[in-house]
Amino acid sequence: MNFFINDALAEATPAAAGPGGLTGLIFPIGLILILYFFMIRPQVKRQKAHRALVESLKKGDEVQTSGGLMGRITDVGENFVKVEIADGIEVTVRRLAVEAVMPKGTLKEL
Repeated sequence: MNFFINDALAEATPAAAGPGGLTGLIFPIGLILILYFFMIRPQVKRQKAHRALVESLKKGDEVQTSGGLMGRITDVGENFVKVEIADGIEVTVRRLAVEAVMPKGTLKEL
């Protein structure tokens, strides 16, 4: 009564069915491990380092923002900092926009 399926094609031997069990999962698990160690883990480390940098900002630090401005912090708020980029010129930027704290005296060299 099986008119739609040939009996010879419906029965597959275990060897022809492909790799079974754990051997079929080794490649995807390996790819996930490689993805974790080369992409996810370094990004999480960078995020932690940036968070620590932003939390440690204080008045007088010479900083560079993500927009490329360099200046000295004159006021630190909860979410914003005021950066003096030239004599008498202050801009307000978000704390998260601070990309790096420069060594003291960097602004005098520029």
